Amino acid sequence: MSFDSGPLDRYLSSAIGDDQAMALDLRGAFTGSARDLADLMRRARCDANWEVAALRLKGLAATFGIISLIELAEHAMAGAPGDPAVLRRINQAIDEVA
Repeated sequence: MSFDSGPLDRYLSSAIGDDQAMALDLRGAFTGSARDLADLMRRARCDANWEVAALRLKGLAATFGIISLIELAEHAMAGAPGDPAVLRRINQAIDEVA
């Protein structure tokens, strides 16, 4: 699955215009939050914690219209908690938007 940061760029552009410093700050806030949620998923010790972190990641991605990250979060919720392959794909997607 390829990652398209276009939705994030379009969202930031419509929200703040051409302010590059603000765009970098918001992009950093998004990626920081997404990384925190991916880390919560990695450290989840029960199914419920895994699902809550994945659901929050899905909501964050939906806020910015990042469909591929929404799909990965949904895949995580439907699959086995702690799945290392899903976590790798989520972290790769976050790295690509950073």
